[in-house]
Amino acid sequence: MTYTIAVSGKGGTGKTTLCGMLIKYLLDKEEKPILAVDADSNSNLNDVLGVEVKSTIGEARELMKKDAPTGMTKEIWFEYKVNEALIEANGYDLLVMGRPEGPGCYCAANTLARKYVDILSDNYRYVVIDNEAGMEHLSRLTTQNVNLLIIISDPSRRGVSTAGRIRDLVLELNLDIDRTVLIVNRAPGDLDPAIAGQAEAFGLELVGTIPADETVFQFDVEGKPTFGLPADSPAVRSAREIFDHLIQ
Repeated sequence: MTYTIAVSGKGGTGKTTLCGMLIKYLLDKEEKPILAVDADSNSNLNDVLGVEVKSTIGEARELMKKDAPTGMTKEIWFEYKVNEALIEANGYDLLVMGRPEGPGCYCAANTLARKYVDILSDNYRYVVIDNEAGMEHLSRLTTQNVNLLIIISDPSRRGVSTAGRIRDLVLELNLDIDRTVLIVNRAPGDLDPAIAGQAEAFGLELVGTIPADETVFQFDVEGKPTFGLPADSPAVRSAREIFDHLIQ
C-alpha cells in the first residue's frame, strides 16, 4: 500500500529542503520506489534534488485546451503528456505540477491530472508531495488521501500562527489526512517555550525542531543540490531523528 506524505509551510521556511532530506532518508532506508511530486507553483524541488525538468503537468493543462493530435482522444493524449513529464532518477521519480499560464477554466484538466497522479501513485511505496503554503493545490491537483501532513514553521510566533491556519484550512477542505504534525525549522538553539506553548494552543502536534545549519546555507549560496548534504550536517541529523519517529 502506498504511504503518502505531504509537506507544507509558508514561503521561506525550508519546506522544499526538508522534502529533499525526507526523500534521501527514505532512499537510505531502502523504502523505494518513491514518487516525488512538486505541487508548488514556484517549483524548485528539482533544484534541491539536482535533476532537470523538461515538462510539467501545467504545460499539459495548457495544451489540453487545444485539440488533441489526430487519432487520439484528449484523455489518452493527456495521459501520454503526464508520463512524458515524469522524471526518472535513482530510486525515485519526480513529477512537477507547474502552473497554468493563461486565462480560462482548467477544471477538466485538473480532474484528469488528479486522476493520473492517483494512478501513478499506486506504483510507488511512498509518495512525497511538496505543497504550496495553502492546501487548495493539494485538493485541486494531487491525491487527496494523505497519511502524514508535515507543516514546517520558522521559530517565530507568526510562523506558528501560519502553520495553525494551514491546519485549519485542511479541516475546512475536509481532506482525508490521517495525521498532521509540526516541525520548527532553522531554530537558533533551544526552542523558546512560548513558541512551543503557542503550537499547543493551536492544537498542533510539535514533533521536533531542526537547527539553523551553516552547511545548508552554504549549499544554497553555491547552488548545490541540498539533496547531497553530508550525513553529519546538524540539520540532516535532526531531521533523520524526527523521521525515525514519524515513519515506521
